[in-house]
Amino acid sequence: MAKRSVIPFGPQHPVLPEPIHLDLVMEDETVVEAVPSIGYVHRGLESLVQKKDFNEMVYVTERICGICSFMHGMGYCNALENIMNVEVPSRAKYLRTIWCEMSRLHSHLLWLGLLADAFGFEALFMQSWRIREKILDMFEISTGGRVIFSVNKVGGVLKDMPADMLQNFVEILDGMEKELKATTSVFLNDYSVKSRLVGVGKLSKEDALKLGAVGPMMRASGIAIDMRKTGYAAYSDIDFDIITSDECDSYARCQVRIGEIF
Repeated sequence: MAKRSVIPFGPQHPVLPEPIHLDLVMEDETVVEAVPSIGYVHRGLESLVQKKDFNEMVYVTERICGICSFMHGMGYCNALENIMNVEVPSRAKYLRTIWCEMSRLHSHLLWLGLLADAFGFEALFMQSWRIREKILDMFEISTGGRVIFSVNKVGGVLKDMPADMLQNFVEILDGMEKELKATTSVFLNDYSVKSRLVGVGKLSKEDALKLGAVGPMMRASGIAIDMRKTGYAAYSDIDFDIITSDECDSYARCQVRIGEIF
């Protein structure tokens, strides 16, 4: 009979990018359950929003996360615009959408790089992050920042993208496509990668719904929901497919993110 034990993990650990505490329930050397203790990342934002002017708070919300910072700022502005019945100009909606998709690209490439690093494929990690740098360069050119962008405001955006800049971005993305196809082909086809992902971390459709999974995690469990289909920013004018998978494992989550990149 397997020996059962509980090992505390976190809240501070070199493997974890942010604080979290888990009680890992072990049977011999196999983790059979992970019990989280929530509350280690509270930063007082709920209290701060009561003290800051609503325009100032745009800059605070961007700092919730250094990966999806643009989306936090835009989400906050979008909420206030709906409350105040503020009409956002069409060009501002499209500019927000471009920055949204740039955020998605750099976030998915970051995730893929960390995935490769986690299973020891250092070259694949560096390739993913090397390509991601081009997206960060585009952010720097268009906003002045690589992590915090400060271009959202209630009612629109603070910066424009001239035609020559947009054309340059199209050329950069066209050039990236070939590199992305080569890099993502390794994620999808390499034997050593598949041996670490296929069948690992299964999350059934039923469990995904019960546990409130979102984003690619949810779509990799066969649930075709994408918040962009609600039509915020300029997404109501854009036709796109929702990328899903019915495999429900770590490979499926990798597959969905790669599909969304393209």
